[in-house]
Amino acid sequence: MSFDMSQLATNLTLDEQVALLMQGTDFGDATLARNMAKELRNRLELSQKTGKPLKIYCGYDPRTSDLHLGHTITMRKLGQFQQLGHDVTFLIGNYTSLLGDPSDKDKARDLLTAEKVAENAQTYADQAFKILDKSKTRVRFNAEWLSELSFLDVIKIAQNFTVQQFMTRENFALRLEKGEPIYLHETFYALMQGYDAVAQETDVQVGGSDQLFNILTAGRKLQEANGQRPQIGIFVKILPGTDGVIKMSKSLGNHIPIFSTPEDMYGKVMSIPDSAIQIYFELVTRYTPAMIEEVKAKLAGDVNPRDVKMELAREIVSIFHSDEAAARAEADFITKFREKDTPEHIPEFHLADGVNIVDAIAEVGFAKSKGEARRLIEGGGVSVDGRKVSDWKETVNLAAPVVLKVGKRNFGRLLKN
Repeated sequence: MSFDMSQLATNLTLDEQVALLMQGTDFGDATLARNMAKELRNRLELSQKTGKPLKIYCGYDPRTSDLHLGHTITMRKLGQFQQLGHDVTFLIGNYTSLLGDPSDKDKARDLLTAEKVAENAQTYADQAFKILDKSKTRVRFNAEWLSELSFLDVIKIAQNFTVQQFMTRENFALRLEKGEPIYLHETFYALMQGYDAVAQETDVQVGGSDQLFNILTAGRKLQEANGQRPQIGIFVKILPGTDGVIKMSKSLGNHIPIFSTPEDMYGKVMSIPDSAIQIYFELVTRYTPAMIEEVKAKLAGDVNPRDVKMELAREIVSIFHSDEAAARAEADFITKFREKDTPEHIPEFHLADGVNIVDAIAEVGFAKSKGEARRLIEGGGVSVDGRKVSDWKETVNLAAPVVLKVGKRNFGRLLKN
């Protein structure tokens, strides 16, 4: 399906714009969501009257060198603002990366070197332009202002906050209760991110649902302290991985890299459970709220969820490759997965849902050891439902039975315990 979102955006009413920008958000509180939506509508209305675009940004800490679909959700939201004619900044946190955000962590992060951060940062913007319009995107680095702050400046920033405010944060509170260390430098991160908003005089900051404290408590408070109008926070939901449950993560092997081949990307999208179809449409596609309602109707009706999932896979591959690549990937999927030469009678094995692929191969006896199972994967001899497995950290989603093939002759149907 081809999209012209810029044309769609120019035809949206103010209420439709708010609905689009609030799509896929998670504020954790209905009152907060209503307040932010109201502030957003007022800010958009003022922008229309004055002809002055809003300043929107999201910060990205390049602590790794490659991105997966989960990283792109905030970029998709930036893209929506961009299509509505607003001023978008892709902020690379080359200074905040040195510390690392503790928001969703149960222990202190390791400090990165400036050299490693710079190496990772080189690829981030290029990957973002798979979604954002390069000609309309401002790329900045927060070392530009954070590195210029004096120790006295930091003291003045810190005097806006209490220790109690930080200790009530869920991850800090849990660590305190367990008697685990909370390092003083971890509290600096929110101050640094808050100052990013001040330095850019932003109207809206986009972030994950784990960024409430950094964006609202720190960012808005520091803006007000500096005589600025406080920014609006847009908090997007967290994308589950291919298991449909746990947050997408490279370390867990449930991720979909944005630089994967069209065929691999298509196959991995097709491996997600039916329960995750809707949230994937909401978070990582170009679909408008009205189109999402059509998807919901299909899933609630007589349409086979597999066909809706194929629509999803086509859309995602089209975004990161092209419509033509998506068509080829779908044809490849149909040939390999729906018309594959699988024996009519194959043994069945009951395993735990989310089992690691190496453990699955060893447990069903298709390899003599886990080491042999890894070698088979690295050699391209393992597939799940016809999709070649390339990462031995991958987990197997057993929401529905899948066919495991190891080598040329070992077939097994895996079912959930």
